[in-house]
Amino acid sequence: MAKKDQHVVPSTSGGWAVRRTGSERASKVFTTQEAAVKHARQLAKKDKSELYVHKKDGTIRAKDSYGNDPYPPKDKKR
Repeated sequence: MAKKDQHVVPSTSGGWAVRRTGSERASKVFTTQEAAVKHARQLAKKDKSELYVHKKDGTIRAKDSYGNDPYPPKDKKR
């Protein structure tokens, strides 16, 4: 089964794209990163997968896990 991790990446046409791991095309493009992250988070929660938020230069800025996290946090903060 293919990974369904979601990535928020800079779009080639400007704005921010939501793209599944391994996919060439974006599932949706947004004008703001905030809107793209909101959409990608919903998809990641639904698929119980990971969410990766990239910076403009392509490096990963943030990562959230909504599924079976192999490295769960040690602290119990809420």
